Amino acid sequence: MAEETVSEAVLAQGLLAAGGAASLATLEPGGGPFASYVVTAAAPDGAPLLFLSRLAVHARNLERDPRASLLFVREPAGGEAMTAMRLTLTGEARKGGDPALRERFLARHPDAARYAGFADFSIYRFEVAAAHFVAGFGRIVSFAPEEILPIRRA
Repeated sequence: MAEETVSEAVLAQGLLAAGGAASLATLEPGGGPFASYVVTAAAPDGAPLLFLSRLAVHARNLERDPRASLLFVREPAGGEAMTAMRLTLTGEARKGGDPALRERFLARHPDAARYAGFADFSIYRFEVAAAHFVAGFGRIVSFAPEEILPIRRA
């Protein structure tokens, strides 16, 4: 089915569920933004999962202030860069203690197994507070979490 006929909610759900690369924005100690590159996987309820080292600036920023933003982008094949489908999430990223989330991340990113045993790595769960989606020119929608996550935790 052509993307033009698919709802923005379905497109946003697909971009989120695919996981993969994203930009993570955290807050520096002085309150300024700090953006970095991360890879993600989806928790069973659709929340993004991150596997971060406490040695990384973004992980230290999250320990101090869990507020963050994630940006997912799907580049158009041979199209204009500004028509790229993109999803911005705002919320909080916190360490998760559930070993099943770590295993889920490793199933999506098996190459992470080479450093998964290092003591400085932890799984983080991104709790989505809001979402903003751009599916091309004139297709811009803001969503509440329940509109794009398949299952919301109680």
